[in-house]
Amino acid sequence: MSSSRRSEPRSPWAGRLPLRTRLVAAQVVMLAVVCAIIGVATGFALRDFLVGQLDDQLFDSAVKADHDLRRMPMPGSRPPNPLDTPGFPPGTLLVIEFNGGATDGTRLTPGLGRKEALSVEVRERIESIPADGKPRTVWLSEELGEHRLLSTTTTSGLRFITGLPMADVDSTVWGMGLILGGVALAGLIVVSLAGAVIVRRTLRPLERVAATASRVAELPLHEGEVALAERVSDEDADPDTEVGQVGLALNRMLGHVGSALEARHASETRVRQFVADASHELRTPLAAIRGYAELTRRTSDEVPPQIGHAMRRVESEAVRMTSLVEDLLLLARLDAGRPLGREPVDVSRLILDTVSDARIAGPDHEWRLALPPDAVQVTGDAHKLHQVVANLLSNARTHTPPGTTVTTSLSTVDEEVEVSVTDDGPGIPPELQGEVFERFSRGDTSRSRAAGSTGLGLSIVAAVVASHEGSVRLDSKPGRTTFTVRLPR
Repeated sequence: MSSSRRSEPRSPWAGRLPLRTRLVAAQVVMLAVVCAIIGVATGFALRDFLVGQLDDQLFDSAVKADHDLRRMPMPGSRPPNPLDTPGFPPGTLLVIEFNGGATDGTRLTPGLGRKEALSVEVRERIESIPADGKPRTVWLSEELGEHRLLSTTTTSGLRFITGLPMADVDSTVWGMGLILGGVALAGLIVVSLAGAVIVRRTLRPLERVAATASRVAELPLHEGEVALAERVSDEDADPDTEVGQVGLALNRMLGHVGSALEARHASETRVRQFVADASHELRTPLAAIRGYAELTRRTSDEVPPQIGHAMRRVESEAVRMTSLVEDLLLLARLDAGRPLGREPVDVSRLILDTVSDARIAGPDHEWRLALPPDAVQVTGDAHKLHQVVANLLSNARTHTPPGTTVTTSLSTVDEEVEVSVTDDGPGIPPELQGEVFERFSRGDTSRSRAAGSTGLGLSIVAAVVASHEGSVRLDSKPGRTTFTVRLPR
């Protein structure tokens, strides 16, 4: 029975922004939403409160207008306008509809206290509201804007409509909204700054844990004896906190890794000691086998052709095995960190002699030199450095076809001596370039072989150069392969 797990959708910014930025941003966003809700609710509540106050004034104005209309004498059919008497708020408008259908509409101008007649369009818009005694908000014109209107009818059938402007209500609500918005913006800025400081201080233990992990990552764990002493401090490994749980888990992991590294180093030490001991013990029997083979070849007695051929093969294989044993013994000594010789070495002379030997060993190749006019010297082991150059030339000769041009050059770059061996052979495939310096690594599938090889030549080059605190680099493509060795002067 199989079960499928559906991955939850992730935000595109989830893995790009730092944790502290996301925490502060989330805090600011939530506070902004709360401020917006409070602002909107406050605005609506304030508007309702102000409209209620305006309705109270509107009812008071309607009562006063009704009282004035009742007590004023009415000569003819048109009574006096109540706005002529004091006590009405500025901006009050009054529309009176007489029994004969005629209307009269005036308005007290705010700030001036004088009356102004309303236009026919405004009066018609005002008269369209029902006379049910309920206040309504009506848009009158661009000049007058919105008004709160109340229509009432007297017992004598006289209808009058009073109104007050909504401009003060709207301006008050907008002003309060701007004040709340400014206060909210200032609060968000203060909260974001304070939140950044608080989050930074809160995450400092996590940064120390990450710094510990970074220091461990920079240790050369792939080789040699590693003293994995890095640990998260007890302060940052408190199991009662989330960061402390991470630090405690990292300490446990480092403990397991340290134990594994110690076991690996002990195993490698035993293997290296075995290789060194075996190589040392094999030198004597190999020398005896080679000596007896040579003795058979030098005897005056006639040896059958088959026996002679067999003894020559024994001598040849004894020589090859001796070379392999010497290489293994050299690598074992380098792995053990035994000090090399430290003496001035004329690199120019060393390269000249090595290329001369390679020209004799490989007459079917074209050998070229590029040396500076002045002699170049380094401090190191002359024999081992000679073996480095010889191995590079032997590698170029062995793994390239006849007629290949091999160029050995010497130069000084930034207080370093650079030795490069370049050939125009078929090159090394990219998938094999990372393994050429490994022991017993061979590139037979990419480069032709004219003779056998042990696969230790380039690993010896890397080990000797590393023991001289230098570096070796490979750059290869079809038609050009370059091994570059850099040694400190």
